[in-house]
Amino acid sequence: MSYYHGTDPGGIPGILPGPPPAGDYYWWEGGALWGTMIDYWHYTGDTTYNDLVTQAMLFQTGPNRDYMPPNVTASLGNDDQGFWGMSAMLAAEVGFPDPPSDQPQWLALAQAVFNTQADPGRHDDTCGGGLRWQIPFANNGYNYKNSIANGCFFNLGARLARYLHNSTYADWAEKSWDWVQSVGLMNSEYKIFDGAHVESNCTDINQAQFSYNNAVYLLGAAYMYNYTDGDSKWEQRVSGLVDATIRDFFRNDVAYEIACEDQMTCTTDMLSFKGYLHRWMTTMTQVAPFTADKVLPVLRRSAQAAVNQCTGPPDGKTCGFGWASGTFDQSVGAGQAMNVLGAVSSLLVSGSRAPVTSDSGGTSVGDPNAGAGSDSFIRTPTPITTGDRAGAGILTALVLASAIGTFTWMSIGG
Repeated sequence: MSYYHGTDPGGIPGILPGPPPAGDYYWWEGGALWGTMIDYWHYTGDTTYNDLVTQAMLFQTGPNRDYMPPNVTASLGNDDQGFWGMSAMLAAEVGFPDPPSDQPQWLALAQAVFNTQADPGRHDDTCGGGLRWQIPFANNGYNYKNSIANGCFFNLGARLARYLHNSTYADWAEKSWDWVQSVGLMNSEYKIFDGAHVESNCTDINQAQFSYNNAVYLLGAAYMYNYTDGDSKWEQRVSGLVDATIRDFFRNDVAYEIACEDQMTCTTDMLSFKGYLHRWMTTMTQVAPFTADKVLPVLRRSAQAAVNQCTGPPDGKTCGFGWASGTFDQSVGAGQAMNVLGAVSSLLVSGSRAPVTSDSGGTSVGDPNAGAGSDSFIRTPTPITTGDRAGAGILTALVLASAIGTFTWMSIGG
């Protein structure tokens, strides 16, 4: 929490210092931090940070209560919004104290994120479906469809299906999983690749693999297994992903980020992935208990390796990023600390309650219509078409002017 300055004079509640160049961290990692702290409370019972977590989670909901605050539009991706939505969903599932009744509620916030992402405006026919990485059409990366954006949507759908016993969410989750496999972002060996561009019909797949992709699909698949009362299809998918994740992202049973750790080319974002891997695999063992005997011993050994390298200055307890060597690597930051906190606090899973549902102890109030109409200020403009090639230059100017005008309006706050 020493990396968080949202309550300092001039600070912005909810976010870590950033985004670049103002600080190292993009908006989404604040949402990930609060999920880590909610799990910390859930496993330890320590309420020290609860009020701070609630303040942070509510401050960033945006005017439509859907985790699309206008001031982050210039870098707003479906995955960014999804991380905040998954933290809200976690709060509902573990019974984190509900906000005051006049404030947005955890379940409703998760539903709002899901509903905005299920809106037809977020889906198109390119690559046969799937969510794009970015939400506003003017953002760099709007032409990219990636695993993490679709994984967050899949994950939320699976969890809402179980929490509310609602097949509509499950149908969306199934559809998302099928699309990811059909386009080749997840292959038959359960390797999950980063993404591809719509211009190539998603055939130019970037084969980089990141642990949080495996983790987000693993947890979602475990929830689908639970929701379907142990359907053999989802059992097989969970088992296949478990084996692939241990194979690809644990070296000698120690979490390892294969895309960047060898040469230490990890970005600030990537430096936080091991924590989600540990946390989500741990929760998986509660909603798909057949995985526990294989997974928990690996997570214990990985967490021990994490602790062994937390020997950095100034107090001899600061944690780095590389766990496998057993020595502090001088790579420090919020993500590196979140990784170890997530890994260590998750070791208390045996004494914690499994995620609840609406009829097994859940108290959070939902809203099936949450997020309705939220995309109006980022809607993709209708393309201008004409058969008159003589006017092509004029039409191009009109399109550019329209895009610039829309983006300017959007940046001001819509």
